[in-house]
Order: sequence, then structure tokens, then C-alpha cells
Amino acid sequence: MKILAQPVNLEDIWKRKESSFDEMLKAVVDIERGVAAVDAEMHSDLESLLLENGSEQHSVWGLNLYPLKDKTGPDFIEFTAFINIRPSQDNRSMEVTDPEIRKKIEAVIHRLIV
Repeated sequence: MKILAQPVNLEDIWKRKESSFDEMLKAVVDIERGVAAVDAEMHSDLESLLLENGSEQHSVWGLNLYPLKDKTGPDFIEFTAFINIRPSQDNRSMEVTDPEIRKKIEAVIHRLIV
């Protein structure tokens, strides 16, 4: 697990990953701070890492990245994680439903993962 605050090459992350997924990389993004945590078996571990390092719960959202897909295509980011179920923020499913939050997540990911 690591926190990304500066741009990192996707191939480097993928080559050094510690998680056991063959085609996917779990990530959690703090849309307010513009940082992301990547590479764990569970989104909740990444969420905890960000919270321990200054993030606030309402700003962190889970997603899955597919490094073998085109980074600019629609299949690169999947906005789904158990940690996204937040009735208090009007997100009642595992998928991030708010288009504005999705845009913020995409902006952070595309800035940090090059």
C-alpha cells in the first residue's frame, strides 16, 4: 500500500504491486486533498491509510483501476467499492453515483497516474 501525492508511472505501480489481483488495482482517492492510496487487497485498508494521514471520511472514495486497459478509455476506472455505501452522503450503493464526484475522482487519478 502506498499513498500517491505526486505523479507516478502506471507501469511502475503495476510491476511493483503487492496485491494478488491479476487485472485490477484497488485504489481510494481523497477528492479534497488530491491524493490516492493504491495497492491493497481491500479498499478499507486503503481508506484507513488515508484517514490515518489526514483525510476526512466524506472526501474518500473507493474505485478499481484496470492497468491493462487504455488509461483514457471508459474501462480504466470502475467506481465501485463497499466503502462507497454512504446514505448520509446520498450514495446508497457501492458505485459512486454523483457525476461531480466521479469527475473529481477521475481528475485525481489522471493527474497522479501517468
